[in-house]
Order: sequence, then C-alpha cells, then structure tokens
Amino acid sequence: MPHPVKKFFQRPIIWLSNRFSSQPDKSQVFASLSQLHEEILKGNRQKGLIVPFDYEHSRFIIFSDQHKGGKDGADDFMAAEANYVAALRYYYDRGYTFINLGDCEELWECPPATVIRENRDTLLEEARFLQQQRYFRVFGNHDLEWHYAVPRQQFLKGIFGKKLKVYEGLILQTRYQDHDYKIYLTHGHQGDLRSDGNAFSKWFVAAIWTPIQRFFDIRMDTLSDSFDLADRHNIMMYEWSIQYKKTFLVSGHTHKPVFASLDHIDKLTKQLDKARAQGDTGEIAILQKALAARQAEYAGKQLVKTMAYPSYFNTGCCCFNDGDITGLEIADGAIRLIKWKKDAQGNSRVVLEESPLYYLFDQMT
Repeated sequence: MPHPVKKFFQRPIIWLSNRFSSQPDKSQVFASLSQLHEEILKGNRQKGLIVPFDYEHSRFIIFSDQHKGGKDGADDFMAAEANYVAALRYYYDRGYTFINLGDCEELWECPPATVIRENRDTLLEEARFLQQQRYFRVFGNHDLEWHYAVPRQQFLKGIFGKKLKVYEGLILQTRYQDHDYKIYLTHGHQGDLRSDGNAFSKWFVAAIWTPIQRFFDIRMDTLSDSFDLADRHNIMMYEWSIQYKKTFLVSGHTHKPVFASLDHIDKLTKQLDKARAQGDTGEIAILQKALAARQAEYAGKQLVKTMAYPSYFNTGCCCFNDGDITGLEIADGAIRLIKWKKDAQGNSRVVLEESPLYYLFDQMT
C-alpha cells in the first residue's frame, strides 16, 4: 500500500478517535495517581509494592508499551521485536531487574490466546528475569486483564509460572543524604477516561481501527498517535509530580519519551542550538538528522517547554514505526533514556539522555 494512501487514512481515523472518545481530565488524573500512590505507601500489596534499592549500585531497566499483538497487519510490535529481544538479553546478562510498565500485550485488538501463541519466544525471554527474581510487571489499559487472577492463570502461568503478580504501580525507594527519595512507577492511563475504563475506546480499537490497520497494513502507535493529547497528558503527569517532594514519577502510555521533564525533541533542539553557536559542523549534521527523524515521528507535536522541575520521566515505547524502542535505565548511580536500534552492527544501544541520580536528588529539595 503506497505511503500517501496510508497517510490519507491515518488522519480521519485519528480525528474520529479524538472526536468521539474521552480526553484526560486533570482532576481525575490527579485523584487517581494520588489514590494509588497512597495505597502503595500504606502497604496495599494488591495495588503495588515498595521496593528498596541502592541508588549507587542497583540496576533497573524500564520498558513499556510493547503492544505485542497477533503478528498481522495490525501488530505494532513486530518491527521492534528483534531490538526488544536483543535488549532483554543484554540486560539479563548484566544483572538488571526488569520493570515492565504496562500495555505489554495488545488485548484490545487480539484475543489473549493469540497474543501468547504468537509471542511465546519473546515472553520466555521476559520470564527468565522472573526466574531470577528480577522482574516486576505493571498493567496498563491495553492489558488490564492481566491484573485478574483467572486470565493470568489461564494464559500467563504456562510461561511465567505461579510467581507472576501484576500490579498497578510500584515505588522504588532509596536513601540519599539522610532523606528518603521515591521513584513512583505506573503505566499512566489513570484518570484518562479515553483509556481508563472507557468501553467506547476499546470497542473503537477492536471493531473499527484494527480492521483498517490489517486491511491497509498500517502499523502505528494505536490511539497514541494523537500528539496533542499525548503532550497534554504528559504535562498533567508532570504537574501531579511537582506536588510531592523528593518524588519522581515514571510512566508510559503516551509513547513519547520524556527525560527529567523535558521531551526528547526539546533536548535535541537545545543541543543543536549549542552546536551552531560553537560552529561544530559535524555535530550540527548529526543533530539535524536526529531531529528530523524524531520530528517526522512526532509530526504535529507541541514542544513542552514549561516542565522545568526534573520530576517526571516517560519511557516512550517499544513499538515505533521504524523498529526502534526506548526505555529508561536506572543503573550505577545514574538514570538514562536509552534507545535500541538496528544498524550495520546489529542491534545497538544508544544513550539519548543521562543524569547522575544525586544531581536530580539535589534538585528535588
């Protein structure tokens, strides 16, 4: 199917989804995030866990939004699968704990049995982390079924075993200069009525959008292709995070990476301005190419320049059109926004952003 035809159908479908489905409501986003945060702090292990960690030595990799599907024209994960498996093997071999932050499987579009059958090898790579007690899984809006014992036992037990639990959130807690600092992780759909219990959205994806994807072989970031909506949601998440001292919020859901409250396009733009000021022609060319690629990927996206307090992070996703995946590493005293891509050397890890944790802790006082 020619690319212009894909673009022709992309716009009306996205418009229709935005016209008839719900939008994130700030008061509900705030209330839902706060309620979950408090439940975890109270020790409600049905909601989530408090996980102590040593910020100087612990290692975590956080991925979200794989949207593993049925290996058909509507499967957004297929192009990224090789990068994802290469990344999992890299982190497993280096002793990382894997936090899978929701929308791991695409259960709005596909029956669970189909998803499990078509992605068994990849799921077994994830299960290796659980066997070493280095795996946490959080549900999102597209894989909400895994929060419930019956479907989890029916479909996931054969791969992960009895030990697998699926939470709504996690809190990583560490100590720095006699103070406790928390990293609160949740998928991020809470309070977004479009995704949080919205029956119309689920019907729209299954009955309308998925058949069109399959027929025209359009692989896109499902309903997260509303860039303005993604930015508004990211801003709401940031605004929630600044209410809580010594607390960072990490989410997925929007498919748009955010590092220390600045989106990646904003960071690239600042780096390009610096390279131009220094007259570094080589760096200018590299940054222009990277910026053009991201701008094409996030076409129509509004740059976020108001989020100055470094309290909010977003993993991005593992289903970009070009097969790239993004995630967050917390390792060896630093936090990094990373990308895995396929190049002449195979599947390569690229650090997009990086900061020492102590530096961020100092900004949160």
